[in-house]
Amino acid sequence: MIDILQQPWPWYVAGPLIGLVVPLLLLMGGKQFGVSSNLRHTCAACMPAGIKFFQYDWKKTGGWNLTFIAGTIVGGFLGGWLLNNPEPIALASQTISELQMLGVTDFSGMMPDDLFSWSNLATLQGWVIMVVGGFLVGFGARYAGGCTSGHAISGLANLQWASLLAVIGFFAGGLIITYLVYPLIL
Repeated sequence: MIDILQQPWPWYVAGPLIGLVVPLLLLMGGKQFGVSSNLRHTCAACMPAGIKFFQYDWKKTGGWNLTFIAGTIVGGFLGGWLLNNPEPIALASQTISELQMLGVTDFSGMMPDDLFSWSNLATLQGWVIMVVGGFLVGFGARYAGGCTSGHAISGLANLQWASLLAVIGFFAGGLIITYLVYPLIL
């Protein structure tokens, strides 16, 4: 069983499993799928009651999402620790050559240490990518009314026009960052 879990699953298995998330959530009482709202729920649970934005019954509306994000964190840890595959990820030769042109040379792990390491975080380039980029992703997710998973999985399945626009914006933003911004930063 461990051998099966350590291997990438084909699209025809993983895709339908992801697709079944929305009907299962609807059967569970109309729950919404997404991650970005958890920061608001956490702040509502921990912050003083003086901020109006955090004054709501977070236990009723956020309990499901907080449980989901806790499971995501625990599952990610267990997957990385228990099911760790020591083999480097398989990248296309064109991807490797384009990353090398941008200065990324280490392809031995799941993420290139040239970008994602504690020592790189202390550099201006690393700080911009991790801290500024992380803030923009978080702000953008809240401004868009949800994150990519919430809009792309739940929102599109519920035929929400705003989710379609958000997903188009996510893809357009990803292409702009990849082809215009990253070459300037890296």
